[in-house]
Amino acid sequence: MNRRIFMGAGVVAAAALVGVGEYLMISRTEPPTPLTGGVGGAFRLIDDNGKPFTNRDLLGKPAMIYFGYTFCPEVCPTTLTHMSAWLHALGPEAGKLRAVFVTIDPARDTAVKMKEYLSGFDPNIIGLTGTPAEIATIARDYKVYYKKVPIPGGSYTMDHSSFIYLMTAKGDLAGLIDYGEPDTKAMAAIRRLLRS
Repeated sequence: MNRRIFMGAGVVAAAALVGVGEYLMISRTEPPTPLTGGVGGAFRLIDDNGKPFTNRDLLGKPAMIYFGYTFCPEVCPTTLTHMSAWLHALGPEAGKLRAVFVTIDPARDTAVKMKEYLSGFDPNIIGLTGTPAEIATIARDYKVYYKKVPIPGGSYTMDHSSFIYLMTAKGDLAGLIDYGEPDTKAMAAIRRLLRS
């Protein structure tokens, strides 16, 4: 009997440690982005050709939207490489989908810088930038987390969420693709989006 109680207490303690570990993992990474409604809204930015681009330009076709920045050392180039591969895998269907990369570092990511950076990825990916206030507005409406983090030498990096937002042709959130999502799962989600 005592042994059973001891084993039960051990299971409870292990579960508590797992719970604490999960909390520490969550608290040391980005804040969660909800999958519920209320994502998106009106915005006015400029594309990588220096032309105005608004939320209305997203309507009529499904879209995958990613928020990042050109000075990102790993997550952003990796994500854009995956997006490029997915667009290539879609073949002619890629024309039915908008792919958008929105900077969260407008101080450094001008339209010219975005154009230069995106030349290394699929040509269908549209880069968007704007003023800090305009970026703050779209980030707030899409529930994007980002934060400027100073680094030694006077420069800075950007901490940010790493989801790809899948939006319907009507501008509603259809789902998220997380960083590191297997290609098969991501492609299945994109194909569902195209059928919606």
